[in-house]
Amino acid sequence: MGIDKKSEPINRVDGRAKVTGKAKYFAEFEVPGVTFCVMVTSPVTRGTITSINTKAAERAPGVLAVYTHLNMPAIPGWADQGNNSKLSSGGERYRMLGSNKILFNGQPVAVVIADTLERAQHAASLVTATYNKAEHHTDLLKNKDKAAMPPRLGDYTRGSDTNAHNTAPVVLKADYTVPIEVHNPMELAGILAFWEGDDKLTVYAKTQGVKSTQRTLAGAFKIDEKNIQVHSEFVGGGFGMGLRTWPQEVVVAAAARALKKPVKLVLTRDQMFTLVGYRPYTIQNISMGATQDGQLTGIYHEATAETANYDDFTEGTVAMTRFMYACPNVTTKYRIVPLDRGVPIWMRGPGEATGAFALESAIDEMAYKVKMDPLQFRLKNFAETDPEKNKPFSSNNLKEAYQLGSEKIGWAKRNPTPASMKDGEWLVGYGMSTGVFGAHRGESTCRAQLNADGTLLLQSATSDIGPGTSTAMVQIAHEVTGLPIENIRFELGNAAFPPSGSQGGSSTVSSVGSAVFDVCTALKGILTEAGLAFDNGTVKPAAGKSDSLQQVLSKQNKTFFEVTKSSKGGAELEKYSLYSFSIHFAEVRVHPATGVVRVKRVVTVADSGRIVSPKTAASQMIGGVTGGIGMALTEEGIIDHRFGRFVNNNLADYHVPVSADVPHIETIFIDKPDPVTNPMGSKGMGEIALIGFSAAVANAVYHATGKRIRELPITPDKILSA
Repeated sequence: MGIDKKSEPINRVDGRAKVTGKAKYFAEFEVPGVTFCVMVTSPVTRGTITSINTKAAERAPGVLAVYTHLNMPAIPGWADQGNNSKLSSGGERYRMLGSNKILFNGQPVAVVIADTLERAQHAASLVTATYNKAEHHTDLLKNKDKAAMPPRLGDYTRGSDTNAHNTAPVVLKADYTVPIEVHNPMELAGILAFWEGDDKLTVYAKTQGVKSTQRTLAGAFKIDEKNIQVHSEFVGGGFGMGLRTWPQEVVVAAAARALKKPVKLVLTRDQMFTLVGYRPYTIQNISMGATQDGQLTGIYHEATAETANYDDFTEGTVAMTRFMYACPNVTTKYRIVPLDRGVPIWMRGPGEATGAFALESAIDEMAYKVKMDPLQFRLKNFAETDPEKNKPFSSNNLKEAYQLGSEKIGWAKRNPTPASMKDGEWLVGYGMSTGVFGAHRGESTCRAQLNADGTLLLQSATSDIGPGTSTAMVQIAHEVTGLPIENIRFELGNAAFPPSGSQGGSSTVSSVGSAVFDVCTALKGILTEAGLAFDNGTVKPAAGKSDSLQQVLSKQNKTFFEVTKSSKGGAELEKYSLYSFSIHFAEVRVHPATGVVRVKRVVTVADSGRIVSPKTAASQMIGGVTGGIGMALTEEGIIDHRFGRFVNNNLADYHVPVSADVPHIETIFIDKPDPVTNPMGSKGMGEIALIGFSAAVANAVYHATGKRIRELPITPDKILSA
């Protein structure tokens, strides 16, 4: 039995802590005797270190140690796997300070640890090295011939006519490009680590999963997970970069053990471009066939993305194409090109956001080719069931989302002819797109403690990278128990709490929320056995009973009731195709003389089951659109391939959207419970908030100008030269 009623909006339960500074992020924790780590990085993109001189740095005031590949303290788990040993795919494994090999520009070659940050920075400037440079390759376009099928991902084919995309009455062929995008949250990455002896480690880290960080460190140092404590209660924006425990974090922990002192590392802004992943440069080819009346007959979608020479990173770039539309013949291929670059990582919306730009742009192009309204074209090719898995959707309210969003934006009132609408000097355009992401539910555990004063404490080792996890969990507990919001506290970000998965893939509310629902339901059962019940916001004696909560606890020699429950989906999940959906509508202005694009208005619709926390859900959608504006119009990591290094590795030259770029964003929720995914009826929202939005902007730009821009970001030079 789930929750049927709609949730009443509540404020963020941690909002006051965040705006007053009470909320502490990893770098703000104070540990007695803390020391500071600064990394020295390679200006060379590929080669070997022939010599490295650390003597001046070691003699500098306040310096405690300088570590290089020549004297790096042992990391037992790394040693077992080998430093720079070969991967199964042929690439070289990267172990920071593990050898003299340089595998990418910006690779750390030394770490300096001193008693103050300023002294560590000064000493780091004194480290010198010489290199034997080797030929490097960082340009995907020039190395596309090296593209290979990833070891774990094969090609997909559906239908008997694999050439239908080429032989249909109407054929579209187009290439789409998504550049490097870099994680640039306000909070920089890093770690604070200290040991008790050689086998008890405590860290404060910027991580999206305290349990995954705990497991990684346990494996690296070959100690019991129970001896590793990881704290990460507040994270200043993760977006995917916190889903991996990075090599520099392991090295800091090793240095702390060797020095027997706490060591803190906070990356610099330019190091955020090279050491914590990025959205990989990806080129996509789509070939699409349709009948004259707009029925899709075949789709071919091939994506080629970069990865590191030392790691095979993959993501679901072509996944959406396999099932989004009712097309009888579909082929998808995904290839990776190993380059001399740091490894990519998932970025909000992951590969689905990259793939949706290509697919939803192509769908728009085909609609114009067959002279159909882009919305009607999508409806004509609507998939009632999942054509990839041959399963029914657990829920799919896209048709209602199309209707609500189109009415709100005024879609029917626009002139459908490209370059036909003006507002003064500005051209006016309307565009739309669809987004989709898996509705995942993992196993999570939650502990509940009902105190004698009627307050409820919940604990789970999940994370919160900003969406308001604690607020959603308090909301669920409130709806199950009836206790007032102010009497419920949810604690997270501590590896000592009951286990939970990392915050990523839009799965936290579904996974951890289910555990909260189940543990609160179990708590109601315990109270029933004790002759008590939740009643009108408090705990009272059950019918025919007289003892209060305090009296019952006293008789049992307890100060609180406690229960811990694990929760995961059952076999019923396998019977359905589980997805969240979004529809984005964008109205843009394009200045024909300068090529400037402004997003004037946005309507974004989420079909993600029952909305558990309306206020934070709206914030999720607004944040996703803001990131989507950056993806569409401003963000691009630029590498000078002569040297293999970024030329815009700062927030002055790498342009994230600012307030002036973001219009009023109207959010609409279908808010219908999904009957399968979890007891709340909710589905994930964080990824669909961004997935597809860049295509909505590109489609709006086409409607405004008649110019089709297939390479992101859509900058004035591309408008003017098209």
